[in-house]
Amino acid sequence: MNDYYEILAVSRQATPEEIKVSYRRLALKYHPDKNPGDKVAEEQFKLVSEAYQVLSDSEKRQIYDLYGHAGLADLDVGGFSGFEDIFSSFGDIFEDFFSFGRGRRRADRPQPGADLRHRVVLTLEDVARGLETSLEVDRRSNCPRCGGSGLETGTSRQTCPRCGGRGQVSQSKGQLKIFNTCPRCRGAGTVVPSPCKACAGAGMVKEKKAMQVRIPPGVDTGTRLRLRGEGEAGRLGGRPGDLYLEVQIAPHPLFARQGMDLYYQARLSFVEAALGTEIEVPTLDSQARLAIPSGTQPGATFRLRDRGLPGLRSKSRGDLVVVVDLQTPTELSPQQQKLLREFLHPGETAEPGRVEGQGRAGEK
Repeated sequence: MNDYYEILAVSRQATPEEIKVSYRRLALKYHPDKNPGDKVAEEQFKLVSEAYQVLSDSEKRQIYDLYGHAGLADLDVGGFSGFEDIFSSFGDIFEDFFSFGRGRRRADRPQPGADLRHRVVLTLEDVARGLETSLEVDRRSNCPRCGGSGLETGTSRQTCPRCGGRGQVSQSKGQLKIFNTCPRCRGAGTVVPSPCKACAGAGMVKEKKAMQVRIPPGVDTGTRLRLRGEGEAGRLGGRPGDLYLEVQIAPHPLFARQGMDLYYQARLSFVEAALGTEIEVPTLDSQARLAIPSGTQPGATFRLRDRGLPGLRSKSRGDLVVVVDLQTPTELSPQQQKLLREFLHPGETAEPGRVEGQGRAGEK
């Protein structure tokens, strides 16, 4: 299946507005009124409409980003019965360009707020325990002076003189009549004669929102946590957007992570590995004792059950895997060297470079 981002010619980091603009451009390009009888354009028009149906919906887009087309199998995606079906789904988009007799598009109705993203960097200790932390997020909220209306107290909106309250202006190109959003009122059909002094008529002001959030145990890099209603405020009574916390796990000085398991390298001397020993192994919350049997080889692994990380929203827990790393000594005393030579050549006591049992040249 074709990638929805490629179909709409946008990147995976595209904003909702960029996706909307690209869809408008492609819908106009492949619209059946501009390509009568062109089956290729007809199929492409359906494809871009299906892609927009997914990528314009924050929940469907998140599922698609995580699982691709397979994740959308049980959702109502695509399957348009015809152009009228597409128009009924995206009429507001098309009304910017085409006259379908469905009435004008209005920008003075409630509009949902934008979703926000905020990165949270955690340690493995945070992952093991979960974390309650405070965040400060930059966002736009309704202006407290005008309550989001953009009007000074005691004033009201007036009909836009440019479009006569329709919110659109039209332009004819051959047989095609194209409707564009009115540049004066931006589609609202009304203008603000006395803008609010606090927000200059925008109805929105920037703020720093402080909040306490609880991050559950078991998260990993790439985990996204959704805080409903904590995004930017909606306009004219529209619902607020959501805040997505994007988790990133910082590197740990002792442990490497693979899923729920943690890996730790235990450095042993070859004597300890040969004779066996007991070592102390660090964990995320304490210490653990581990018996190393004699004859342990380099790269040998030992598991400490349930000493790894918890699963996300699960009662299961990973293991701590100890990997043996043998260290070769670099400085040995003469006595240590002698003992090692005896170990290497049992029964021989000769010094290096010296052969016993033979006299020097010329001696009898």
